[in-house]
Parts: sequence; structure tokens; C-alpha cells
Amino acid sequence: MNEEGQGEERRGRGGRGGGGFRRPRGCEFCRAKTDIVDYKDTSLLRRYITERGKMEPRRKASTCARHQRAVAQAVKRARHLALLPYTAEHVRVSGIHLGRR
Repeated sequence: MNEEGQGEERRGRGGRGGGGFRRPRGCEFCRAKTDIVDYKDTSLLRRYITERGKMEPRRKASTCARHQRAVAQAVKRARHLALLPYTAEHVRVSGIHLGRR
């Protein structure tokens, strides 16, 4: 305990690591002033899909709500036209589903 009786004193920034790569904040589409997300641009859409084939959440993809809805719609259209997969390759081949039972 320290002199004021408040336990151990805190040091640093509360446990955060420092000095790593930092992604610029804000929606990528808003910064580029893009209104339409093209479902045919699979290289762009793959950035918003995990390696398991799931769509990234807003907090991870750093998109605004409006453009996240547009990305979700574009991903669904691209999946329907077989431009993007619904699932990851190893899940389709092995048939193993490691989710909840």
C-alpha cells in the first residue's frame, strides 16, 4: 500500500501496449466519398470477410452504419452470384464444423 492507503499505484497507460501499427480511424468509404459499394469488386469485399467466410463487424471493419449495410448487401449479392464463398475452403472440404453443438 502507498502512503494514502489506496493500494498499489498505477503506472503507465493502464496496460495498453504502445508503439504498434495504428489503423486510420473513420469509414474508408466516407473518406473516399463513395456512395455505392460494388458487389463485383471482390478484392474490396474480401477485406470485410474473415478467413472463415463471415462478415467483419463494424467495430473491426471501421465502417459507418450506412456503409456497413451497403457492404453487407454487396457481400450477399456476390455470394449469390458465386463471386465470393459462403464458407471457408477447409470447412467445405473436411465437413468439420467446430461451432456449438
